[in-house]
Amino acid sequence: MVLDTSARRRNPLPLIIAVVVGLVAIIGIYLVLKPSGKGDGGGSTAARSGCVALTVAASSEKSALMGELAGRYNSSGRTFGGKCADVRIVSKASGAAMEALAAGWDAARDGGPVPQVWSPAASSWISLLRQRAASTDKGTLVSDAKPASIAQSPLVLAMPKPMAEALGWPAKQLGWSDVLGLTNDPKGWGAVGHPEWGGFRLGKTNPHFSTSGLNATVGAYFAATGRSGDLTETDLADPKVGDFVRGVEGGVVHYGDTTLTFLTNLAAADARGQGMNYISAVAVEEKSVYDYNQGNPTGDPKLAGKGQKPRVPLVAVYPKEGTLVSDNPYVVLATASDEQKAAAEDFLTYLQSPEQQKRLTDAAFRSFDGTPGSVLSQANGLLPAQKFGVLDPPASAVMAKALGAWDAQRKRARVLLVLDVSGSMGDLTSNGRSKLEVAKQAALRSVGLFAPDDEVGLWTFSTEQRGATTPYTEQVPVGTVSANAGRIQAVINGMHAEGGTALYATTRAAQQKLLASAAPDRINAVVLLTDGKNEYPKDSDLDGLLRDLDASNLENSVRVFTIAYGDKADLDTLKRISLSSRAAAYDARDAVSIDSVLVNVISNF
Repeated sequence: MVLDTSARRRNPLPLIIAVVVGLVAIIGIYLVLKPSGKGDGGGSTAARSGCVALTVAASSEKSALMGELAGRYNSSGRTFGGKCADVRIVSKASGAAMEALAAGWDAARDGGPVPQVWSPAASSWISLLRQRAASTDKGTLVSDAKPASIAQSPLVLAMPKPMAEALGWPAKQLGWSDVLGLTNDPKGWGAVGHPEWGGFRLGKTNPHFSTSGLNATVGAYFAATGRSGDLTETDLADPKVGDFVRGVEGGVVHYGDTTLTFLTNLAAADARGQGMNYISAVAVEEKSVYDYNQGNPTGDPKLAGKGQKPRVPLVAVYPKEGTLVSDNPYVVLATASDEQKAAAEDFLTYLQSPEQQKRLTDAAFRSFDGTPGSVLSQANGLLPAQKFGVLDPPASAVMAKALGAWDAQRKRARVLLVLDVSGSMGDLTSNGRSKLEVAKQAALRSVGLFAPDDEVGLWTFSTEQRGATTPYTEQVPVGTVSANAGRIQAVINGMHAEGGTALYATTRAAQQKLLASAAPDRINAVVLLTDGKNEYPKDSDLDGLLRDLDASNLENSVRVFTIAYGDKADLDTLKRISLSSRAAAYDARDAVSIDSVLVNVISNF
């Protein structure tokens, strides 16, 4: 196998298409399980007798609430044209759903059932789908008509309240230029009298996956031009615009497929009294600020009122340069039958009715026409009366170019891959191949997701073999992908399974190794994959490891992203390891899901 290190690693489509048929897509999880492809509507998975079955793919941040509304609809006795509908909600991140639809949604690969309605978080994803379909001659997947909206939520910069107040919030309007100013200022927060807060650290998701990341990226391009509409390809090629966006990206701590990584880690830091040490701002939807301040970062209505409210709340900064709004569009796909199209229209009418709109605004969305509800108040960290410019999303071709430009301008990574080669990796998976063979092929493909000038190294670990003095082996020192790809490929192809699992000793050593050479202008991280639990008596002190990994007081920390691989992996311990280093743990306990999980892991870089 030859690695294509020239491929743009931010577009996950080639990897997703390559996933073995029968794969059930599992979205990476952090402290909570985030389902993909599961029905969230009430009742059984079979359609109610005699009713038209309608599947709606909804963006993950609203899928639980949509499932609740679908359950209400199904039990309401509502009919249209003498028929009834049975609505089921499947949760699918907007970017992942766009890729699945563009590739021709496959229930086995992308999670089933195949939807007839799509509700991403923003219409920008529909534009990108049209662009993708046009470039691949797949025909019309959605109409060119402007889609209806279910609810709205503008993009904001969520900041710990004391930090925002230090910049003049709520009286002073702030924006991307302020982010750039603090990021580039060598004094950091010291420039406004708070050197104890260190440098400015931005949380921002990957725009290929996440609506907030996509909107933040486009918003930064708009801010660089000073305009509120008609972003052009010429603008994207302007060196001054590129320098502005590159400067904003320079403050990013890491990327990711969901804002939940940042909000979960911030909540954990806040619970330890360290809510000011983790992050200075994170680009999220307005609704997420409310959810976080209520002690429910996931926004799951089932968890409302059950969490601990933070000691340091977040407040919403509405960028003065203007912002994009997540309009939660509702589009019927071309594959829907006439009956399903009629059912979809009736469900949309139901969702836009006053009673259901109140349920949405009570959950901190704005109504489909942009009217805020009572929970959007300054007491909850929000400024519903503040005027902000609404940016028009660029044309689909310009949007696609913006993503390509971001690939070149985003912050580069310095990553150490650490792969478990213990004896249990020789066990067979459900497809008849060993866990190690499946992991080797996934790891080879994952290296191709990095850019040539990202830096990647490789370790393997088990327990000491054949007189070795450590249970881990540095196979390829960290270096540019362009230089290291061939060596990494050779090592991975030659890996074999033997020995036990020295999880704690290896994790500590890997982080310390990278910490000693951390590059402040790069995202420094360890990605550790293991199929077991610690089996190394020489180092069995988990609490000591967690203390060692805690980089809360370091300006440039090394985060440890962990992958629980196979059904015997110790996911709970891996969650604790990742949380202590302010990263995320990912669930690949269904071993054949490792391809899709690695896409999500690499999205952090």
